[in-house]
Amino acid sequence: MYQKSLRHAGHTRWFEIREAGGVWEAQARHDDQVVKQARYDDWHRVERTLHSFSIEVSNLEQAGWVVD
Repeated sequence: MYQKSLRHAGHTRWFEIREAGGVWEAQARHDDQVVKQARYDDWHRVERTLHSFSIEVSNLEQAGWVVD
């Protein structure tokens, strides 16, 4: 449903939201470390997480990170 990967100075940031059997799984990683992981069954929480990820991606792009 949503997936973005960004790179900068040898580091990677990765954001994903996917549907999995009636729930949505959200995950954010910095390099190989999971920094956020959640499962939602409420679409409004998914929307908030999607909005949060979009803002973070935009901020990273402004700081020089490049979308893969």
